[in-house]
Amino acid sequence: MDFLNLAHERYSCRRFSDTPIEQEKIDKIIEAAVAAPTAVNYQPFKIWIIQKAEDIEKVAQTTPYTFQAPMIFAVGGKVDEAWVRKYDEKNFVDVDASVVATHMMLEIHDLGLGTTWVGSFDEDKLKEFFPVMNGYNIVALFPTG
Repeated sequence: MDFLNLAHERYSCRRFSDTPIEQEKIDKIIEAAVAAPTAVNYQPFKIWIIQKAEDIEKVAQTTPYTFQAPMIFAVGGKVDEAWVRKYDEKNFVDVDASVVATHMMLEIHDLGLGTTWVGSFDEDKLKEFFPVMNGYNIVALFPTG
């Protein structure tokens, strides 16, 4: 598929089957994330794959937008690992993490799966449930299926 077709065909999916996602597809989504450009190639991002039913239920306590998906990717960036522009001290962590998330979203669609970018979630509560996310700005949740 050429890029413009991919960009035009991608849509926000809000209905998912409960079919598990094959590991090879998960690997390709992560590969697309790693291939994403980041400022000065610092790659200050982290991706969490949430698959266990009890963990998805925890995410559902932070947002009503899980759409009963069988998997959720969370994408975050670590502020102290990101490039900072010297002219005005702008930290690029959210930019970098968002570029990574966009690559993931497009790869998810290209693989024939559905997702939607969820930005409406209680980040503090999410970090209470998943302490490994502490120290990161969480920029997106991607219910996927």
